[in-house]
Amino acid sequence: MSTPKLDTGLAPTALVAARFERPPSRFRDWVTSDGSTAYPAAAGRYHLYISWACPWAHRTVIGRRLKGLEDVIGMSVVAPLRDERGWEFSGGEYTDPVNGFRFLGEAYEATDPRYEGRFSVPVLWDKETGQIVNNESADILRMFSTGFGGLASGEHDLYPEAHRSEIDELNKRTYERVNNAVYEAGFTTDQDRYESVVYRLFATLDELDARLASRRFLFGDSPVETDWRLFTTLVRFDPVYAVHFKCSLRRLVEYPNLWPYTRDLYQQPGIADTVRLDEIRSHYYRTHGAINPSGLVAVAPDADLTEPAGREALGG
Repeated sequence: MSTPKLDTGLAPTALVAARFERPPSRFRDWVTSDGSTAYPAAAGRYHLYISWACPWAHRTVIGRRLKGLEDVIGMSVVAPLRDERGWEFSGGEYTDPVNGFRFLGEAYEATDPRYEGRFSVPVLWDKETGQIVNNESADILRMFSTGFGGLASGEHDLYPEAHRSEIDELNKRTYERVNNAVYEAGFTTDQDRYESVVYRLFATLDELDARLASRRFLFGDSPVETDWRLFTTLVRFDPVYAVHFKCSLRRLVEYPNLWPYTRDLYQQPGIADTVRLDEIRSHYYRTHGAINPSGLVAVAPDADLTEPAGREALGG
């Protein structure tokens, strides 16, 4: 198996004039259940490549589970540590039974030999055509909700029609001011920019905490995709972002509503075993050499995700 060309750096970023810029996802095709695209919904045709460490991939793992697609869409996991070659299938539990890839970059090169971007997770792969369908986590999560028709379970409605415009609006806000903001703070090299991003981040967390004072989840008594998109950042906040990315104004455990809310989501059926904190911490602290050149992994914070959340009475 050939070794792919080098991935251009260890962080999932580009820095332009000391400002963090996340490169856009390159592959944005869609699976649909109505035959309107080149990728019709079908059991066994698609395969998901993920990392347990990555919050963007994590949201798709949760969506696949909640929509009952685990027997419809296969999944392979890359190793938590990466070098200049990118995400690796290093053996053992980190293998690719579909293509036998050694590096995830091979999936990108198989799809477009001229591809020059980053080899990011998640990747939704089409086994029939032998190429990537989509490598944008927001798209993949939405596809799992809306693109697989009767192959998906209706138990969890992650994109309820009554709230779709509001969900889209809050998704955008939380992406810019929370999900991506922790990376902006962590990778910028400009002090003023860093402080601006951090204060905006915590102002947004304050807003979300206030919103959750009177409702169990962001849109009522059941979590939707916005909750899960936020959760994958919050569950990493104190173990990683507060220390490694210097998002240090407050800890998540200090929030009276956001912290119980995070525990509530963690305790939903099937979610806890998608949270691999050892892999998460190992990946961040041992992969980003520019931020943490020693490679020391910070001691895990003393916080219990299994402590009862006590939010059931809030309802919608």
